[in-house]
Amino acid sequence: MRSVTYSMNVSLDGYIVGPDGDFAWTDADEELLRFVTDEIRATGVYLMGRRLYETMLYWETADQISPLDDAQREWAAQWNPLPKVVFTTTLSQLQGNARLASGSVAEEIGRLRAEPGEGDIAIGGATLAAQAAASGLIDEYRVRLCPVLVGGGIPFFDRHERRVNLDLVETHTFKSKVVFLHYRVLR
Repeated sequence: MRSVTYSMNVSLDGYIVGPDGDFAWTDADEELLRFVTDEIRATGVYLMGRRLYETMLYWETADQISPLDDAQREWAAQWNPLPKVVFTTTLSQLQGNARLASGSVAEEIGRLRAEPGEGDIAIGGATLAAQAAASGLIDEYRVRLCPVLVGGGIPFFDRHERRVNLDLVETHTFKSKVVFLHYRVLR
C-alpha cells in the first residue's frame, strides 16, 4: 500500500507561514533543494490546497521568468510532470499536471491507494494535512525544521490533532542549519 507523507518546512516555533503570510525564511539553498528534489522523485502524486497550488504555479514557468541554476532546473523537471490533486472550491480550472479533487481528502487517498501506482502520496499544506491526520491517514511526517522563530501564522500541526506515536526514521542537518526529521507513525 502506498504511504501518505506530510512534508514541509517549519519554523522552530511550529509554523509553515509567518503571521504576515511570509515564508521567505523557508527558501532552500542548493543542498536542501536537491534533498527535496530527491523526496519528490519518490512521490507518485501530490495533494494540496489552493494556496499551495497557487504558490507552486511559479515553477510552471520559472525558467521563462528568470534563469534557473542546475538544482532549480532539476527540481522543476521533477515537480512539473508530477500528478497533483488540488482541493479547492474557488478554482474551476488548473494548469500543468493538476486536477481538481473529486471528493474529500479521505476519499481521494482511498482511491489513490486502490489504484495501481508507484511512489508516495504526498500532502502539502497544513489544513489539508490536518484533515488527513484527523482520519489517521498520514503514515510519515517529514519535517524540515528551519532555524527561525516567526511568532505566529499557519501552524504545521493542527492544534486539535489527536495523540500519535511516532518512530524516528532519519535525521539530517544541512549546512544551512535546517534539520530534517523523518518520523513514521506507529500503528
